Amino acid sequence: MSFPQVDQHLTKLPEQGAVTLAAEDESGQTILLLAEYRGGLTHITLIDPESRGASFGYDLLAQRSMSDDLAFLRSIVSHAPFLAWREKDNGDVVWANTAYLLRAGDLLAQGQELTWPLPKLFDRTAILQGVSGQRQILRFPDGREQWFELVSMPDDDGRRIYALPADSAVHAETTLRDFMQTLTKTFAHLPIGLAIFDNRRQLQLFNPALLDLTGLQPDFLSLRPSLLSVLDALRDRSMVPEPKDYHDWRNQITDIERAAASGVYEETWNLPGGQTYKVVGRPHPNGALALMIEDISTEITRTRRYRADMELGQSVIDSMDEAMAVFSETGMLVMTNANYTKLWEHDPSDSLASVGITSLARHWCSKSAPSALWAEAEEFVCTVGDRQPWSADVRMLDGRLVTCRLLPLAGGATLVGFRVGRGAADLVSESAERRTA
Repeated sequence: MSFPQVDQHLTKLPEQGAVTLAAEDESGQTILLLAEYRGGLTHITLIDPESRGASFGYDLLAQRSMSDDLAFLRSIVSHAPFLAWREKDNGDVVWANTAYLLRAGDLLAQGQELTWPLPKLFDRTAILQGVSGQRQILRFPDGREQWFELVSMPDDDGRRIYALPADSAVHAETTLRDFMQTLTKTFAHLPIGLAIFDNRRQLQLFNPALLDLTGLQPDFLSLRPSLLSVLDALRDRSMVPEPKDYHDWRNQITDIERAAASGVYEETWNLPGGQTYKVVGRPHPNGALALMIEDISTEITRTRRYRADMELGQSVIDSMDEAMAVFSETGMLVMTNANYTKLWEHDPSDSLASVGITSLARHWCSKSAPSALWAEAEEFVCTVGDRQPWSADVRMLDGRLVTCRLLPLAGGATLVGFRVGRGAADLVSESAERRTA
């Protein structure tokens, strides 16, 4: 409903004092607007001419506004994507929205119709207890299932209840629970001790390997101790490197926490009991921290034994009079002895780069008289398959005679030996004499 030129008339109202306007509503009924300017205030009254001049504007507009609001609220509730209903104290459902009625209809047997009072869809026990946020499931005759989260509120002589769809939340929680169970089972079989701390550095998760490696008790870890408490307990059991004094130890703990939180902590702990642990700290989302403890004692022992064997082997070939160079199946230099370095004035340990037979053959050629021996030696080292040992002589630039022998080794490796002062013919003769004897 609109009154013609109402803005202009109200602007001139202080001069005119009063003005009356007429308009028709949607039903064709004429409504009068009486505007008066009194004491600096504007008074507006709506009058129904048919009511003999009585003022009715407030009642009429309020009724129309309430009708519009009621229609709007009914539309909202009717089209709401959740179930809403009202129950009396005796449990009767006295009102329900469209979503509730549709679900109730889906649960009816074939040929059955809704009756009054409306059927109850959910268990009332928790509802009567006033529990909000509870979850209940509806199972339909066609096999479908739907989860809802119920919110209950008291309302005069009954309760107002809302059932919000919770399928996505239930599915997400189920997926997370299954994932956590899988993760827990995986952690349980890990040989590496795992401890996960939250952003407050309180222990949240650990696996059985942590108990085996550290000797910590399950009841202690179940109390969710802090990172400092766990490290102190490890120190009491001599499961950490012992510092010089307690003050330094506390500083070390702080450094461990700070370094692990930044994602850079990784250290090898040589324990008093002889074990060697590798400790790695890694940050996780939301400020969490994971400490992984791995027993690498066997690996360290194997590495030390291998290094000792290598040193022993090196000392053995260094003690031999013959200069030696060993090549892998791919023709790369594996090891040499001291006499080789002295003879050819070349120490492979001076360079970190790998050296192959091709570059060494060129080096040998530069230190000796021209000979086809080096090309044959290069071809022999790079040959795959059955090979027969052979030897030949070559003259060094300083006049010394060097006998070179090439011997195939296991795995396709090759030994190249150099002996100064004796020719290949002498070696063959000595070999024949030994066979005759």
